Amino acid sequence: MPELPEVAGLAGFLNEQLQGSVLAKLQIASFAVLKTADPPFTALEGRTVTGVQRFGKFISIDTGGISFVFHLAKAGWIRFTDSPTAGPLKMGSGHIAARLVFAGAEGDRGFDLTEAGTKKSLAIYVVRDPQEVPGIATLGPDPFAEAFDVGMLAEILGGSSQQIKGLLRSQSVIAGIGNAYSDEILHAARISPFAPAKSLDRETVQVLYDAIHDILGTALAEASGKPPKDLKDVKRSHMRVHARTGQPCPVCGDTVREVSFADTALQYCPTCQTKGKILADRRTSKFLK
Repeated sequence: MPELPEVAGLAGFLNEQLQGSVLAKLQIASFAVLKTADPPFTALEGRTVTGVQRFGKFISIDTGGISFVFHLAKAGWIRFTDSPTAGPLKMGSGHIAARLVFAGAEGDRGFDLTEAGTKKSLAIYVVRDPQEVPGIATLGPDPFAEAFDVGMLAEILGGSSQQIKGLLRSQSVIAGIGNAYSDEILHAARISPFAPAKSLDRETVQVLYDAIHDILGTALAEASGKPPKDLKDVKRSHMRVHARTGQPCPVCGDTVREVSFADTALQYCPTCQTKGKILADRRTSKFLK
């Protein structure tokens, strides 16, 4: 799933490529992805792009009063091209959810919104204000917002008995962090993914705060300026524990372990994060005896 660094990279790339161009053609190939009806998506055609913004894991293409907002979910992505086709899309077939063609001074360009797999979660909203999108309206603070300091993080954690891994992934608590970067942040901070949030002392909260900015900041810098086709490889190349089950931890050499759930999994290093203990591979257990 694209998370804050990749979504920021995509938003920056689209802003550079599309600002000032006119949305000449918008096709929706799967109406299941379109979550709004007013204004109609056709109202975007002929409008000029004024900018592209990121809200958590959402991207908003703004046209001065109407915005095209999308969330890539787990398997969505952007296929950008400098040679778009305006040919009609066949409804309900293939991996393409929407196609956008833009006319600019340097010629036409555009992109397809695609989604792999059979489980479809990609979402599109056409709204007058991005805050009308429920998922944006309920977002927690962005990790790079000026107001998000260590005191705010301590307040968030102190009021929650949720396991720290789940809390970091909760978009209504902190915006933009998902499964991959929560694994990486907790590894860098040397915190067990099962640790209750409110159990962390102030020193550990500071370490966690620094890890959030170090991990996400490095990933943001790497994603900046990259075209969509390169961003996935950039993300994978910097992972130390996520999706590296069975491989040696690059910090201590211990074997990276995994805890599997119904539809996801987490990875961690026992030596770095759990004092050598192996976490039980079931949701309700704390440790193997």
